[in-house]
Amino acid sequence: MSENLYEVLQAHFPQDLNSPCLLLPGGGVVSYRMLESESARYASLLVSLGVKPGDRVAAQVRKSPSALFLYLGCLRAGGVYLPLNDAYQTRELQYFLGDATPAVFVCRPQVRAAMEKSAPEAGGPHILDLDDQGGGTLADAAAKQPDSFETVPRQGDHLAALLYTSGTTGRSKGAMLSHHNLAANAQTLHRYWGFRPGDTLLHMLPIYHVHGLFVAVHCILLNGGPMFFEPRFDAKRALELLPRSTVFMGVPTYYVRLLAESGFTRETCANMRLFVSGSAPLLDETFELFRTRSGHTILERYGMTEGGMFTSNPYDGERRAGTVGFPLPGLSARVVDDQGRPAAPGEAGHIQVKGENVFRGYWQMPEKTQEEFTDDGFFKTGDLGKWDDDRYLCIVGRSKDLIITGGLNVYPKEIEEIIDSMPGVVESAVIGTPHADFGEAVTAVVVRLENEDGSDLTEARVIQAVKDTLANFKVPKRVHFVHELPRNSMGKVQKNVLRQQYSS
Repeated sequence: MSENLYEVLQAHFPQDLNSPCLLLPGGGVVSYRMLESESARYASLLVSLGVKPGDRVAAQVRKSPSALFLYLGCLRAGGVYLPLNDAYQTRELQYFLGDATPAVFVCRPQVRAAMEKSAPEAGGPHILDLDDQGGGTLADAAAKQPDSFETVPRQGDHLAALLYTSGTTGRSKGAMLSHHNLAANAQTLHRYWGFRPGDTLLHMLPIYHVHGLFVAVHCILLNGGPMFFEPRFDAKRALELLPRSTVFMGVPTYYVRLLAESGFTRETCANMRLFVSGSAPLLDETFELFRTRSGHTILERYGMTEGGMFTSNPYDGERRAGTVGFPLPGLSARVVDDQGRPAAPGEAGHIQVKGENVFRGYWQMPEKTQEEFTDDGFFKTGDLGKWDDDRYLCIVGRSKDLIITGGLNVYPKEIEEIIDSMPGVVESAVIGTPHADFGEAVTAVVVRLENEDGSDLTEARVIQAVKDTLANFKVPKRVHFVHELPRNSMGKVQKNVLRQQYSS
């Protein structure tokens, strides 16, 4: 029996396939029938390009219905979908493509020429483009394919997606997610969050990461219902659509910006059933102010690329500020000390998880995979947490230096490498500091040469150097110059000291 994720989702499509699936800006509608036929065309196209089961299909495109057809078509063809943040620049893309060696790479037209030059180093994938409106050579080629396709059978442990996540050495790691990993998590969330007939999702998240593509899309497809499929988050547009929606998923930044709108009131949210927040910590003051203004209590949850969602505040029951709730049904979570012993309530320790949704390992990194799992099969998340007296989980920090800004992961090492290569720089340290809008702001602390070579090294120059090389969300918002970086007795830079110093 096939366990292809597409077939799992398809089994829950509405009986009337003419029912709406995507409600588009401007009034356009994509029905479930069209979702089936268009994903069939994209699957046929991928197979015609030589995509075999297990081959990677990489996409760095903006959100559009065509981008969703590509994802579902990849699943149907038995391929492994590799979504890439549309802000990544050439240097970053070269690494991902060289590591994953996709059979097909879909990009925006603006970068196609540059990526074609890099194609031989990535194994020579077919390169097609998809513009921000969902047109381009990919869409044109798919339109010529048949509108029916027999979905390729896959087993539950076969790979469905490959998502890159930050690594402790600065090298991104490809998290391998199987059809069963994704299906198990989607089915659990659909039940746990009380999805029901009549639900309409307001979808304003990007679809290049777990939150927008897997958590949000999979839940509504399992429900066989419609979603407002917006290209990006816009607070004023959200105010127009919330009265016609029942579920909204966002990062904390979205909720901060909604609260900044004078038109955001209880009346606006009268039809809403559920607000979910994740991808970054939600400040207690945002949680409380949102409850006062909207009459709704945000449901905060916790997860990561390596397995989707691990814990959630309850749908029925107290949603507690500053916590991410309880382990989801079927998933085990524990907090342990440095020796692996269970931590007592209130005692901080390392969060470890185990369940059907936890990923299969890191792409082509068997030693790293083995290192990140305990002998009894728990995944070491790298996050620090503690249980409160009622067994709600609280995230207290990260044992890794990962920065989460606006719900996006940033690893300091790659930014430090850019800054350290600049003339006049002795060394640098990149940290995350509290930011009311983004949760954390990327902040660089730089030691410069005390001579003429470093005299013209300014904050603006450092910011521009990073901006010229990396995605905008990785660019420091502030640069501080110091004579030396604080170090411990072993010579390791004490980033905790820097975070404390510059958090104000």
